[in-house]
Amino acid sequence: MKNGTCWLDDRGLPIQAHGGMILLHEGTYFWYGENKDAPTTGASVPLMGVSCYSSQDLRSWRHEGIVLSNRPDDPSHPLHPSKVCERPKVLYDPKNRRFVMWFHADSRDYALAMAGCAVADSPTGPFRFLGGQAPNRRDCRDMTLFQDPVSGKAYLVHSGDWNKTLYFSELTDDFLGFTGVCYPAMADQEREAPALWYQEGLYYAVTSGCTGWEPNSALYSVTPQLSNGMKLMDNPCSGPGYRRTFGAQSSYIFEIGGKPHILLDHWKPEDLKHSGYSILPMTIEGLWMEIAWREEFEGV
Repeated sequence: MKNGTCWLDDRGLPIQAHGGMILLHEGTYFWYGENKDAPTTGASVPLMGVSCYSSQDLRSWRHEGIVLSNRPDDPSHPLHPSKVCERPKVLYDPKNRRFVMWFHADSRDYALAMAGCAVADSPTGPFRFLGGQAPNRRDCRDMTLFQDPVSGKAYLVHSGDWNKTLYFSELTDDFLGFTGVCYPAMADQEREAPALWYQEGLYYAVTSGCTGWEPNSALYSVTPQLSNGMKLMDNPCSGPGYRRTFGAQSSYIFEIGGKPHILLDHWKPEDLKHSGYSILPMTIEGLWMEIAWREEFEGV
């Protein structure tokens, strides 16, 4: 699979899993993301829903369909095609044996800035929409989910204050609501597209600057405790195009063979459904991180 290009599924069609994530569950990888399989108008498409794909090797992807559907018959519904559903992320709740999805739910003018939640009994859905809310009365824009391997606590990590601050909003044990615990990070740094990782006592975040569809320099941050905020360190990228994150933006960090890898989106604002992807290995040693460009992703 050639990094930076539009990848195809088992039907030979472009994978529609933008702004998404890859979840390993019982030996199968599930890739969730925004379905943008519609004509692009003004760098946007109607809300189509959230797609899911499954794979055993991260190379051959089976199309599992739209697992969170839009609601075309109700203009007031947060999932109506006139609304916004971005950056869906999923956690598995083993106690209740269900999958919980959170996403950025918004109006087309991005003035609403809520967090939407949905649940399913199967990784391939269908997901049932539960509602939207402002986490701890704060706006929610670009976001991800992160489960702390130390405490077991899960967090909705979201850009707030009109993208000026990154917030870690702690989720309840069932992942369906918020405890009220909320940690700010990177105040006034205007970071978005967060992707989180934990390794050997340190928490890492890769984020993007707020430049719209235009690629910029990724930065990584480190902290020994999420409650202490995060210190911006450096651009972790190396190789051709490293100053602009290889023409991409961070989406999610996940493990392959015991090593962290980052999923990137290569946005095409004039033709969103043909936006490409990259999966790159990450090297992390203490306070140092490197994301090196590779032309090919070999899978597992």
